[in-house]
Amino acid sequence: MGDTVVHLHKTTESPTPDAPVTTLTVVPDPPAAPALPLWVRSGRAVKRIATDERTTGTVRFAARHGLYVWGGARIVARRTWDGRTAARYERMLRAAEAAGNYEVAAEWEERGQRFRDARHRRRMDLLHSPLDAAKGALVGTGMGIGALVALGVVLAIANEDIGDVVTPLMAVIEFIRLLITIVTVVWGPLVTLGPFLALLGLWAVGRNQQAAPNWALPANVRSGEGEPITPSIVVKALRDLGVPALRNAIKEMGDAGASMLGPIRIAGCGVEVDVTLPSGVATNEVQGKRRKLAENLTRHEHEVFITIPEAARTVRLWIADSGALDEPIGPSPLVTDETLTANYKTGKAPWGQDLRGDAAAISLYQRHLLVTGLSNQGKTAALRALALWLALDRSVQFWIADLKGIGDWAMFEGIAQVLIEGPSDEHVIQATEMVEDAVEEMNRRIEERRRDPGIVFSPLIVLVDEAQLAFMCPVVGDDRRPYGGAKATSRYFMAVRKIHNQGRAVDVLMWQGTQDPTDQNLPKLVREGAHTRASLVLGTESQARMALGDKAVDGGAAPHLLRQGLDKGTLVVASDGITIPAGQASITVRTHFIDEEPAAEVADRAKALRDGVTTLRVIDRGEERDALADVAAVLGDAPRLRTNEVLKRLHALDANAYGDQWTNDRLKALLEEHGEEPKKSHGVMVVHRDHVLRALDRRDAEGSASVAE
Repeated sequence: MGDTVVHLHKTTESPTPDAPVTTLTVVPDPPAAPALPLWVRSGRAVKRIATDERTTGTVRFAARHGLYVWGGARIVARRTWDGRTAARYERMLRAAEAAGNYEVAAEWEERGQRFRDARHRRRMDLLHSPLDAAKGALVGTGMGIGALVALGVVLAIANEDIGDVVTPLMAVIEFIRLLITIVTVVWGPLVTLGPFLALLGLWAVGRNQQAAPNWALPANVRSGEGEPITPSIVVKALRDLGVPALRNAIKEMGDAGASMLGPIRIAGCGVEVDVTLPSGVATNEVQGKRRKLAENLTRHEHEVFITIPEAARTVRLWIADSGALDEPIGPSPLVTDETLTANYKTGKAPWGQDLRGDAAAISLYQRHLLVTGLSNQGKTAALRALALWLALDRSVQFWIADLKGIGDWAMFEGIAQVLIEGPSDEHVIQATEMVEDAVEEMNRRIEERRRDPGIVFSPLIVLVDEAQLAFMCPVVGDDRRPYGGAKATSRYFMAVRKIHNQGRAVDVLMWQGTQDPTDQNLPKLVREGAHTRASLVLGTESQARMALGDKAVDGGAAPHLLRQGLDKGTLVVASDGITIPAGQASITVRTHFIDEEPAAEVADRAKALRDGVTTLRVIDRGEERDALADVAAVLGDAPRLRTNEVLKRLHALDANAYGDQWTNDRLKALLEEHGEEPKKSHGVMVVHRDHVLRALDRRDAEGSASVAE
């Protein structure tokens, strides 16, 4: 049968006898669709019920509270384990070491040792406690019975009844029987309710700590910090950024704004996504709202970075995993790779990692360097790491002034031709004269370059750590010129300016490390003369501008947003010597920390590459000591002394002249220089008095012969 529908019309006119009879054909309705099988209808009903919001909420509620018990048990077990063992101290010790805070690490190590000692004493006491407890119980019971009997005797005498002797004893026995009866009655319910009370306690602990998977937690908790980055979260964060044009464009998009996003890619310890902004929205409008965007993404401000790639009207978001930037990075290749070499002209120093987890290497070729930041944030370590790498190029010369003077640069003895260590005004004067000598060396090279344009010079690195002391030095020289200050009469300031102006052309480079920059301790002309400027955490934006320049800060550089104490060793770098993503004026680098001992090992490798450098080591401007005569003096009448004892006596004689830099090797080198050396006696290195006196006589004889000639 076809699908033609025949319409029925009612005739309003009266039929006549001759009119033909009209036949009506009734077309039945099309057949109904066959009923679905029961199992299909049941499956759909089950799916509808299972995906219903009330069902998922109920399942989530049941799972959450069940897992609270398991999580609470795990937390209680962890707390118990921490309380009974030294695991907590070990954990805190490892965290302090990873952060490079060795003072705190030593404190936690000491606490852990005290805990172990106390635990050992308690365990040893347990060996004697059963016997002591038995003796105490026996003595206590005897004394108690005796006291009760004595009390009974007193009652018997008072009442003139011999039966009262045992009355106190029987009263105590009756009390004990009552306690046993109470315990017998209560014990059963306690045994029954005990496990339930324990589970309730574990549930309370788990609920307080939210010890359940994220999917089972309530909605207000699931949206908390650290949630994974998804397209919907990124779009929502952009929509709520407070840019009207962006918000309206996202609302009008049929796919809820997802078309703006490129693929979300894993990038180091976070993810990266490109966002193509709609028409009418400028990239700087998004860049200027970094904090709000980070908070919309449930991250801290330092965990979100906004850069401008080459594509037009696009911003690139890098979003760190929550807390990932608090984890330490690996050791420096300088420490792990003993075959690593350096090349001043073509090489790049392995300084650390950028925020994407990629290696951050920097070229030092013909670039003046400035590293600044607040105190105790890793400035010296960051500066020293570059110098250690460059020391592996045997052609590079170093003149170093450490105006902190606590041995941070001591490993450069034998590498640096000049090494000044100390914080006094005298050391600042020496550092100033060192920089002025570098100016003279620069002028000499320039003159030679004029005569021979093809001449090649060995690179000279003039390094002053804690340079703010030089700029703030109040001493005035005999020529009435101040050593410090920022005027044209300042000796240190003008020497640095001259090197900045012309030193690069003849490979005389100025490296400075300074802290807490101000216009007084880091003059504008000096800081702007550095080709590479790097800053650790600073206190204010104005200090950040002093450290890196207006262009870098306006482009997003923000060392003042780093966290003091938590971001040790993290630098914001502005330089053309390091690869910076397109559109950025700076890059954030988490530097490798090289401790004193590994730094000394790297320095030893650098010394092995060199033919031997005699370091002019300046510690004090006082009268120079005759080391060989002093050794003879401290030996006294003793025929021989251990080398360690000789060093102790030298230090007691003059702590400034014979400080930590005097070691067994230094003492041995002194004696060998004069034709003698320490000998072993019974397996111990000793210094013989006769050998030292013989060396003195030989030196005096040589000196007399020279005078005679």
